[in-house]
Amino acid sequence: MRWALALVGLCFVLGGCGSSDGDGEGASGEPAAARDKSVQVARGAAAAPGRDPAERVVAEAERVMAAADAERARVAAERRRDRSAARRARAATRRAQARAAAPPANDGGAPTGGSAGTGAVVLHGTYTRLNGVRSDLANYRGRVVLVVNTATECGFTPQFEGLEALYRKRRGEGLVVLGFPANDFNQESRSDGEIAKFCQANYGVTFPMFSKTVVTGGDANPLFRSLTKAAGAPEWNFNKYLLDRGGRVVARFGSGTEPEGPELKQRLDAVL
Repeated sequence: MRWALALVGLCFVLGGCGSSDGDGEGASGEPAAARDKSVQVARGAAAAPGRDPAERVVAEAERVMAAADAERARVAAERRRDRSAARRARAATRRAQARAAAPPANDGGAPTGGSAGTGAVVLHGTYTRLNGVRSDLANYRGRVVLVVNTATECGFTPQFEGLEALYRKRRGEGLVVLGFPANDFNQESRSDGEIAKFCQANYGVTFPMFSKTVVTGGDANPLFRSLTKAAGAPEWNFNKYLLDRGGRVVARFGSGTEPEGPELKQRLDAVL
């Protein structure tokens, strides 16, 4: 490569390569102005004292190429920053739209239709997880449980990050988070396999996630029918049902309550 550059430089030094036609371009198709500038650079490099002309031409060519590479890298970095900022802006817009669309939620912590920690046990029945394993919810009795109806195409989807952080932080105290994907609000079009890949790739989810289900209305699964009876139906994605160690509902929090928010933390501290 260096010798090729040297030969090109020497060609310019010796009077230029190719002939010029009437429209100002050489035989190589190089514009006359660019060719003249290349000749000037090459001749200037060759005229510099203390080095062989070919070596000087090669050094100058390498300097110009390095400068061009640096400029391309700078432009690419700016474009990446612009794309990242645009993605963040779109995500913020989706979250704002989701908050505006979500009905007023019961974020006060008290379950609807019963006292905290009383009523029927809701943890029973066997459900299939995203990994295909069948899991009996009764096995989670003895632990504090946070049941969440999830969706991967919702403005509140980033709450997966907070749910995972909460689970990792407090599972040693006996907390488990159970996620139930649902398309009740038309924001979960993915299959079970796609949901599993999305949650792992984007949020590193390790808490138990169950197969896509229905959480509202007459087709709701038995767990969510029991939760609805005890504390009200989910009003949107990412409603959070807090259960005590006996498997009874303590509180329901709406989509607007962050997983690590003070309202949820206060009730969680009380039952843990």
